[in-house]
Amino acid sequence: MKERSTGTREDYIKTIYELTALYGRATTNHIAERLVIKPASVTNMIQKLASENPPLLNYRKHRGVVLTTEGEREALQITRRHRLLEMFLQQILGYSWDEVHEEAERLEHVISDKFEQCIAQVLGNPRYDPHGDPIPNNDLQLPPSSGIRLSELRPGQQATVQRVQGRDSALLRYLGDIGLKPQTQLSVLDYSPLDENLRLQIIGQDQPIVLGNRVTRHVFVDLA
Repeated sequence: MKERSTGTREDYIKTIYELTALYGRATTNHIAERLVIKPASVTNMIQKLASENPPLLNYRKHRGVVLTTEGEREALQITRRHRLLEMFLQQILGYSWDEVHEEAERLEHVISDKFEQCIAQVLGNPRYDPHGDPIPNNDLQLPPSSGIRLSELRPGQQATVQRVQGRDSALLRYLGDIGLKPQTQLSVLDYSPLDENLRLQIIGQDQPIVLGNRVTRHVFVDLA
């Protein structure tokens, strides 16, 4: 069995994977900002990861990094473990969806492969985590995931919330309080181009709500 990466290495690999998904590549400054460390420390680590055999990433100075096939595979393994843990914490242990991320961050580095498999079996091999993010299956294939942001919708359109992007626990608590979670159905009543506010009607609620771009850009939907 292949030796597991250390927690620090896993954090780098997963962070590079997530940033690449957002921006197409991961810069040293982006990685440093996400991990709250100095850029010089990031440069040192990515040089080590690039010199692995096989290398886990390709690094070009001043151009950022991208994961190799091997690096992406490790990132998907870490992502699977993390998102399964989030589901386990919510479904089995009763954590709220705004609490699971930080707890899973700590646990993902210490559980065994066997424990990961047991979690998946107990949960019925879920395809999505509590935030609607896709969970790689045992073959590290990702189920489909929407790329349409709620902020892109306009009056007359109807949609179902698929996932909420981000680690901001305050945002997750707020969305939970107003009833905007995965599988929530909604329709767009109005849009203000001046401030990019959307007036929404959540199906099953009496009063419309108004949300700005700082919120709607983190919510992804499937159009009806």
